This record gives sequence, C-alpha cells and structure tokens, in this order.
Amino acid sequence: MINIAILASGNGTNAQQISEYFAGSDKVCVKCIIYNRKDAYVAERAKNLGIPAHYFSRKDFYENGSVMQYLKEQQIDWVILAGFLWLVPEDMLAAYPDHIINIHPALLPNYGGKGMYGHHVHEAVIANHEKESGITIHIVDNRYDCGTTLFQAKCTLTDEDTPDTLAEKIHLLEKAYFPMVIEKTVLG
Repeated sequence: MINIAILASGNGTNAQQISEYFAGSDKVCVKCIIYNRKDAYVAERAKNLGIPAHYFSRKDFYENGSVMQYLKEQQIDWVILAGFLWLVPEDMLAAYPDHIINIHPALLPNYGGKGMYGHHVHEAVIANHEKESGITIHIVDNRYDCGTTLFQAKCTLTDEDTPDTLAEKIHLLEKAYFPMVIEKTVLG
C-alpha cells in the first residue's frame, strides 16, 4: 500500500476529490490531511471522510520538525499539495525527492510563482486576454511552480469569461485529472 499525505490551506475540494478517488483502492491510501490555517474547511471535509486531519503552524512546518516527524510516523510515501500555499522546506524535499506533487491553476511556466494562486491567477489570465488557460500538475522543487511538469490540460477562454467562470473551468479540469495523474505517478 502506498500512503499519501495531502497538504492543504483552504476549502479542500481537491483534497476531498483525491480522498474519494482512492477510498476503495487496494494500492493507494490517503493516510492523513495536513492543513496550515486553523479555520480551513478542509479539516471538516477530512472529518466527514473519516481521514485524520492535523493542523500545523508555520513554526511546526519550517523550524521544529514536527511535520516531518508526523509524516514519518504515518509512513508516508508521497506528499500531495492540494491548494497548499507555502513553499516546501528543504528537509521535506530531501526526505521525499521527486515524491511531492502539486497542482497549479494555470499553464506553467505562465502565471506561476510566489503570490500566484487561486483567484490571483484567474484575474491575471483574464486581464491579459489569454485565449486559453488550464492546469499544470508537477513535481515540487525548492521554487514555487518550477518543478518537472507531469501533466497539463487546457481550456479555451472567450471574451465573456471572468475570473469566476475561469475558476469553474479550472475546477472541472482539476476534478477530471488530478486524482488520475496522482495514481499514475505514484504507481509508476
């Protein structure tokens, strides 16, 4: 069994979709969900799914090693970032080389980097009158949104699209592809 941990910062729709996708799997298990905002709704989603959820502070994540200790205790093989907004620290990158996956709501390398997440991305794409956008699923490295691309999917934009309608299109792509790409990657 391959154990994965999901790291999230907010609502947790991707965390829920991933967890539901693997719920009946005999090969991949969502062992835990880790979140970094005390009020993140992802904790409630985890509770409803029966998956252990643990809050960790910035200090826990970057300084005192408690997140790494927890991942070791849970025997985690892969770490999945699902709306997680912090840069992954060097100790986690070293412990999980090429075993941390992120999803970004744009076609990288465009619209990536620090501060480019969620609605910020959609607003920038619309403001620049792009004709397409999409998702990028990639391996995490020591820079925001720069790791090796595993998969991209595109959607077409019209002049009528807004950041909200683009967000809807992106969510459909995330739902359709993120769990499947995770499965393909972790199973080799």
